[in-house]
Order: sequence, then structure tokens, then C-alpha cells
Amino acid sequence: MAPKPFPILFIGPGRIGDAVLASGLIRKLAAEIPRARFTIAVGPAAAPLFADVPGLDALIVMQKEKGSGHWFKLWNQVRHTAWGLVVDTRGSAIHRFLRTRRRAIHRKSGGEPVHKVIEAARLLKLESDPPPPFLYVSEERQAAADALLGQGGPILAMGPAANWFGKTWPLDRFASTAKRLISPDGPLAGGRLVILGGPEDVRYVDELRRSLPRDQCIDLTGQLDLLSVHAVLRRASLFVGNDSGLMHLAAAAGAPTVGLFGPSDDRLYAPWGPHGVVVRGPRAFEQFRDVDPGLNQTIGHMMDLQVDTVVEAATALLKRSDPLLDEARSHATDL
Repeated sequence: MAPKPFPILFIGPGRIGDAVLASGLIRKLAAEIPRARFTIAVGPAAAPLFADVPGLDALIVMQKEKGSGHWFKLWNQVRHTAWGLVVDTRGSAIHRFLRTRRRAIHRKSGGEPVHKVIEAARLLKLESDPPPPFLYVSEERQAAADALLGQGGPILAMGPAANWFGKTWPLDRFASTAKRLISPDGPLAGGRLVILGGPEDVRYVDELRRSLPRDQCIDLTGQLDLLSVHAVLRRASLFVGNDSGLMHLAAAAGAPTVGLFGPSDDRLYAPWGPHGVVVRGPRAFEQFRDVDPGLNQTIGHMMDLQVDTVVEAATALLKRSDPLLDEARSHATDL
């Protein structure tokens, strides 16, 4: 008789970046529970990240509704299952009304801020050895991404947009950085620039796209689903981008990742892993909070971050990432 499946309900974050940072929990559970079957409930922005998870029974998109109606709707969809485990990264009360053998529920804790990967690991009591972010990508999806990129020199991927204007580095500085990195005497000489972003960023990136010859630039902004973007980033020799979900996708893909920070807390959101680095101007995060306490003003907070600083950090990261890169990519593509 075949062993019974072990049903797991995973309630994940709604934001793309937070979902990527918590994604290692699913891989950990899949590795340790061979009979695991997953039902994953996440917000609409993050849902595509989990489309290729093995053992996926259902992917539930939680569209926020008035009066917490989305939680009642979720309960109605999952209440008939006797769960082996409920993992709730949001710390909701839904687990109290479900039949489950085990629960792993996010609890707010005081003390010093910790990185979101460690915060997620605490759910499974793994904070001493937190599972790194990991996204499953099907062979077909990876093959399509590889065909899209074709053959050529090294790939410099850039994510010039962010979810808030205050976190965006000026486009002309992205362009100057790209030119220097892929110039004949740059660390990615002969390379190609790949521009990535969502459908809402298509017009925003025009200046960056026009700054390079057509044969040196591949603009994929708004053209790919999130997992296909991740598959593209597995081919990247370097990623440079603002603090965003795209930055976390790059780091999870094993690409050396330069995260550009200003009014966001790198203690929580630095690109995870040995191939990631935070670059900021002369001001610390707390200084931005003094100027913009709600972190919501339409202020170009990133103006004091210079191109030289980013190019130097990227060059240094490439040099020290060489011995780590094969290992990182092996981790990111191990299905």
C-alpha cells in the first residue's frame, strides 16, 4: 500500500520580495517530508512564484477584501482537509479553525530587527541554519529562458524600478554604470545588458534602453512572468538593482547581486547569501527616517549614491564571487 500523502497548507506573504525570502521553507519541507503535498495561499503579486513547486495540489490566490473577507474565503476553501502541517507566515488566526497535526505560526517578537530570511526560519525553529530562498523552475521554463537569451557575452541584468519612487536610483546612473561594466575595459567586457521589470515599468525604462546600442541591450520589461524572470537571472553574471522583489529574485537565482539601498532597512532586506552586497550612499537608513518618517514622500532619496561607488562595489563583488558562483548556481538550479 502506498504511503498516505502529508498535506501542508503554506500561507505565504503577499509581497514578491517577502515571498521570495520565505520560499526556502517550502524547499526544506519538500526535502524532509517525501510525501508532502502543498496547498499554497499567497497574494496575487506573489502567487506566480510558486507555480512550479513539486507536489503542488492547489495554488490559492488571496485577493484582499473588505472586512477580512479573504480570510473567510480561504478558510472555506481549506477547512475540509485534515492537514499534517499549517505554516502561516502572516500570523493569522485561521489555524485555530482548521484540523491540523502541527502548526508553525508567525509570532511578532521584540528585540533587534532580523533579516526576513531568519524571521521566516523561526517558524520551523531553523534560525541557526536558515533555509536560503529557493524557487522551483520547470525544465521547460528554464529552456525557454535560455532560448530567449541565446548565446553571447556575459549578462548584466538590471532592475531600475521599485515599488516607491524614493527607493529608485536615477536612470541615467544605471545607464552610466552599465556602460562602464560592459565596456571593453570593464569587468563584463563584451557583455549584454538585460533590463527587467513589470508591465508598469515599460515606459519608465526607456532612457536606459536607449542608452546602449541595440545589439548590447535586451529589454524584457513587462514581457515575462516572475518565474521566467528568475530563470533569466540564473544566467546573469551580475545583477544591479534597487531594493525590490526583483533584487531578491536575482540573489535567489545565484546571481552576484548589488542591491542599491537608501530609505530601506538592509538589516531586514539585504540580498541574501554570499554573492550579495548592499551599496548605499553616505546616509544610514535611520537618517532617511529622520527626513521622511513615514517613508512615503515623493523624494529622490537615492541622489547621493554615486556611480563610482556602485561600479567599484560591483567589480569587487565579481572578483570575490568567482569561486562561489558555481556553488551558488548549483544550489539555485537543484530541483
